[in-house]
Amino acid sequence: MYDLTHPVEPGMPTYPGDPIVEAWPNATVDDDGYSVTAFGMSTHTGTHIDAPRHVEPGGRALSTYPIDRFRFDARLVDCAVGPEESIGEGYVPETDADLLLFRTDWSDYWGDDAYYDYPYLSAGAAERCAELGYDVGIDAPSVDPMGADLIAHHELFRADCLIIENLTNLGALPDRVVVYALPLPLADTDGAPARVVAHE
Repeated sequence: MYDLTHPVEPGMPTYPGDPIVEAWPNATVDDDGYSVTAFGMSTHTGTHIDAPRHVEPGGRALSTYPIDRFRFDARLVDCAVGPEESIGEGYVPETDADLLLFRTDWSDYWGDDAYYDYPYLSAGAAERCAELGYDVGIDAPSVDPMGADLIAHHELFRADCLIIENLTNLGALPDRVVVYALPLPLADTDGAPARVVAHE
């Protein structure tokens, strides 16, 4: 089993402008006889799944998808790209997989400022994924470049394709795996943090 998820913890990286992750004791063993910790975070904290509602007016909420929608036959796509470079259409294979995992190794920069100089999908690559019906996962903060028009998001969501961002440990995977990306069951949201694991 491979864990493809960044841990959720205070001080962790968040997309610029998004809420920070906070935790505070609501009850403690010393004072109350039991411990309860409160967490504050966004729907796009850490390893998470984006739903169409994230950018599409009237888009579908993540909670409307059945649970089996989050099991994927996945194919790893190794991408030789550098900082702020696009992943071109040529990287999109024709395959019987339903999820493409774009491995850029950008998760190596997790916690560093360089993490936000990440590679992203070109408009052509996103359009091709949408055309072929692929859900998309990437080991970077977003499928679109920082401050851009979210073209890749729009292309994928209009085809009802899901997006998994901030993955990690893709370098450990074989070419084909089964992926479970189980989001927190938040009602009526634009996305949710997810525990993402894979097995051969």
